[in-house]
Amino acid sequence: MSEAVATAPCRPRSGISAIVILVILEAALVISWSAGFVGIRFAIDHAPIFLILLWRSLLSGLILLPFALAMGPAIRWKDALPQMLFGALAMSGYLAGFALAISHGVPTGLVALITDMLPLAVAILSWPVLGQALTARQWLGSFIGLAGVLIASGWSLDMGDVPLWAYGLPVLGTLSLAMATLLQKRSPTSSMPVYQSLCIQCLSASAIFAVFAWHEGGVLPVLDTGFIGGILWPVFVATFGAWSLYYIALRKSSPARVTAILYLSPPVTMIWAWVMFGEPLSFAMAGGLVVSLLGIIIVARSRKPGHAV
Repeated sequence: MSEAVATAPCRPRSGISAIVILVILEAALVISWSAGFVGIRFAIDHAPIFLILLWRSLLSGLILLPFALAMGPAIRWKDALPQMLFGALAMSGYLAGFALAISHGVPTGLVALITDMLPLAVAILSWPVLGQALTARQWLGSFIGLAGVLIASGWSLDMGDVPLWAYGLPVLGTLSLAMATLLQKRSPTSSMPVYQSLCIQCLSASAIFAVFAWHEGGVLPVLDTGFIGGILWPVFVATFGAWSLYYIALRKSSPARVTAILYLSPPVTMIWAWVMFGEPLSFAMAGGLVVSLLGIIIVARSRKPGHAV
């Protein structure tokens, strides 16, 4: 009897601590990720969209550059080149997709809803990129999470007078981020410190945004407090906060779990909009949040043999 008790499997205290840390990390990720939508909405009232994205990416990269050069291993070209690709896909593709959609009048809630279909995009691309597919349980959790997003966000959506093609922009951005997520998970350079990889990605994205900003009218910053605030907010909250947490969580967990956690961002985005702009909330928010949480729990507890959640 005593031997059976002694040999009974139990979860180590260190394992419990790791789970708690991961949950805190994911909560911070959701909050900072949602703040990015609000920051773009605020900034587009003060400057053209590509000028905003240019200075957001450039300033982020320049702040990180001294740390990337002075700390950690020496950056080699063979390690930097994949990060440039990730920057083109994850930073340029994703940010331009949802920011352009908002600037063309697509409702912020709808943009958040579309971009939070990321788990489905990851599932679609997992087989050709990683040779993997979500389990039936993970598919179920993803669809339940999506249903919660529809409940929480659908009440606020107003199609309005927006070009039809504009609704495809966040879809393309989401597919771009999904591809970057899977490629980064597979890449042998994924062990590069986050501050180094994020620096390279920001600077490579800023080079791409500079071309479009110049075509849009110029690359010089606007000397306006609204523009400055609209840049600093995305830099420190959305870029340093959301993207750093996203990549850290991706290394500690699976793409399916990390992207499923982002199902919470549309309801949280609505809360941000209520705090910042006084937009009304709805009882549908609470119901959708509960349904999304259920879907997230199903995905998080579903794992394949030999694969970490």
